Amino acid sequence: MAGHGGEGGAVGKVTCAAWVRRRDDEGPPGVSRLLVAFGRGATASSPTLVDLLEFDARACSLASEPLARILVGEEPADTPRAIAVHPGGRELVCATAKGCRVFKLVYRDFGIHLISSDASLLQSVGPQKCLAFSTDGAKFAIGGEDGHLRIFNWPSLSVILDEPKAHKSFVDMDISLDSEFLVSTSNDGSARIWKIDEGSPLINLTRSPDEKIECCRFSRDGTKPFLFCTLVKGHDVLTMAVDISNWKRIGYKKLSAKPISTLSVSLDGKYLALGNREGDFCAVEVKKMEVAHWSKKVHLGSPVSSIEFCPTERVVISTSHQWGAEITKLDVPPEWKVWQIWLVLLSLFVSSAVLFYLFFKHARLNL
Repeated sequence: MAGHGGEGGAVGKVTCAAWVRRRDDEGPPGVSRLLVAFGRGATASSPTLVDLLEFDARACSLASEPLARILVGEEPADTPRAIAVHPGGRELVCATAKGCRVFKLVYRDFGIHLISSDASLLQSVGPQKCLAFSTDGAKFAIGGEDGHLRIFNWPSLSVILDEPKAHKSFVDMDISLDSEFLVSTSNDGSARIWKIDEGSPLINLTRSPDEKIECCRFSRDGTKPFLFCTLVKGHDVLTMAVDISNWKRIGYKKLSAKPISTLSVSLDGKYLALGNREGDFCAVEVKKMEVAHWSKKVHLGSPVSSIEFCPTERVVISTSHQWGAEITKLDVPPEWKVWQIWLVLLSLFVSSAVLFYLFFKHARLNL
């Protein structure tokens, strides 16, 4: 585990974080760089900032110095609260108490630069609780603390949906893998499904009077059309699965005894991560719906405010308002890489060729 949440010199504590993955256009073809975007609060000698740091997968650590840094603002209201990164890795959106700022990642002069982009439609929307890009990067949605839902086409920011009374206040939000549906949850325990292209509500998920639906994420493996939600039922904390073909419950399971504060799904859909309000988190293998990894006291009693899987490694980055950001390598079975599969196939081919040669040679000697 590598901690990067405290103050480094004059810069402020990390308030939010997100992975950035994109191919370096000036580098070798097909080579991706893994970066992390940090939103930092102000200190007595430093304003609010967004940093970009490079991630070393072998060492499971971040570079000590940022590749790029940009000023967000001078006031406390400019402190970054959440970051959403476009799937193409070229833009990121940073939410503050005032609204949202858009920054572009520009690769030039053998370096990376963060450049502020004009997005006046987003800059004065007020504090946003949730930010989400669609998987194809063509849609962008924000859910406010005031319950206001907005869905835009990206990057034109033409409005698809503008619903001021979607909820009392947003708790969580996600967009399905096919970019067709959006799910949102409210602080009153309700959950609603929206049809994105039609810009309209589709259905409210059913629940009993003693149930509250809180966190929500769609499955990501492309074969199982599920919606995962955390459910508080009396004193129990449950994780339930919903079939998105009919929006009916498939089942639920108790994976954590402590209240869940955040939920995330790996990009390949194989793992869920559940962060709780006491600073712990676990990784759950989706196929078995069993806990595969526990990390205790990562944030020392402070609720985990966000958790996000690395795009290429079994590593997560988690944040809390008190302790900043932590990077954790998951103790789960390693995945087979493509080159490893090809190496095994090549070894089998060579072994078969050698055996065939020896058999053929031995047969000729006996003639």
